[in-house]
Amino acid sequence: MSGVFAVTFSVIFAYVADITQEHERSTAYGLVSATFAASLVTSPAIGAYLSVAYGDTLVVILATTIALLDICFILVAVPESLPEKMRPASWGAPISWEQADPFASLRKVGQDSTVLLICITVFLSYLPEAGQYSSFFLYLRQVIRFTSETVSAFIAVVGILSILAQTVVLGILMRSFGNKNTILLGLGFQILQLAWYGFGSQPWMMWAAGAVAAMSSITFPAISTIVSRNADPDQQGVVQGMITGIRGLCNGLGPALYGFVFYLFHVELSEMDPAEGTEKGAKPNMANPTDESSIIPGPPFLFGACSVLLSLLVALFIPEHNALNLRPGSFKKHNNGEQSHLHCSQGGPCEGKEPLLEDSSV
Repeated sequence: MSGVFAVTFSVIFAYVADITQEHERSTAYGLVSATFAASLVTSPAIGAYLSVAYGDTLVVILATTIALLDICFILVAVPESLPEKMRPASWGAPISWEQADPFASLRKVGQDSTVLLICITVFLSYLPEAGQYSSFFLYLRQVIRFTSETVSAFIAVVGILSILAQTVVLGILMRSFGNKNTILLGLGFQILQLAWYGFGSQPWMMWAAGAVAAMSSITFPAISTIVSRNADPDQQGVVQGMITGIRGLCNGLGPALYGFVFYLFHVELSEMDPAEGTEKGAKPNMANPTDESSIIPGPPFLFGACSVLLSLLVALFIPEHNALNLRPGSFKKHNNGEQSHLHCSQGGPCEGKEPLLEDSSV
């Protein structure tokens, strides 16, 4: 269910593109990502406190209530960003299977070389990130010997640094180095972070690598910015949906990849005993700790660093300015922003812009 409805970011980023000028988008995308990071900093601590004080049921009820209030807020306070002529005719308009096809946008990845390069970059960089999310905190507790309190502090510190990186640092880098170079810099930070995680065996190394990880969080907002700047106004949802679709694919493959590499190198991350940690001062279950004399404590992180290195090499070929053409016809903007009328798929000249991809629901 979570995967089916995991479209929030693509819609939000398309909305931001609708209501902002091009030079404002990198800052706006950074703010969106930073507020998400802020929620990751605060919500685990709030949830843990409420769970201990009042039980898990209250946490679930509160989270559900907040989600419903969020929907109500959007319906009441958030205006529609699309112009009237670009909106669906009515809520009851018939929807074809082509419009509802969940894989429609992914099949269009190869229609434009720039989109293909961006999607490959996202796949190779987010695959290790998704795998890292699934196992990293268990890895910190069982291999690096962090306590649960230290893990919580680690999440908070990295989250706060990520907020600063995506609000302050991102804007400075975009103005100073440009969109593409900011992406390359973010990927470079990610390579350093993953390599540090892979070779690090002491707690202070994890803290230092966490600071680098915060800097690597600028990559996704920068990629979303370059996509939005090169897409037509009515194509924003489609291209952002492609990026989200690739990330969703990585969310499934990343944990499997990390688990397989841990298995190959005989690094066992067993589940924590539910009974442990409930009592004050209880220590984590170290049933199968990794040998501290191991040369590479975290092999999957090194595999991830190699994947991001490939991503960086692909990103080198992404053009800074190139209009994306994802339409079934061949009406495309040139790099100088002018528009040319070519023949549409029906054989006649285009009278104007075609509507949004007819076989996409975004």
